[in-house]
Amino acid sequence: MIRSKTDPQVELYYRLYAVTPVTRKYLCVVVKSLSQEDAFVVTAYFPNTLKQGDVLWAKE
Repeated sequence: MIRSKTDPQVELYYRLYAVTPVTRKYLCVVVKSLSQEDAFVVTAYFPNTLKQGDVLWAKE
């Protein structure tokens, strides 16, 4: 999970999919949090590269 550099309320969630219609890709789900109890998905897409930002959580 990465916090966006441009909007501190936006977090980027990545998951690697070994098989997609194109090739092996990450799926990025962009979520905007208005409060701890109120958040919504802005968009989801297959990025060419992982975006930079503050890493909030990383799978070990």
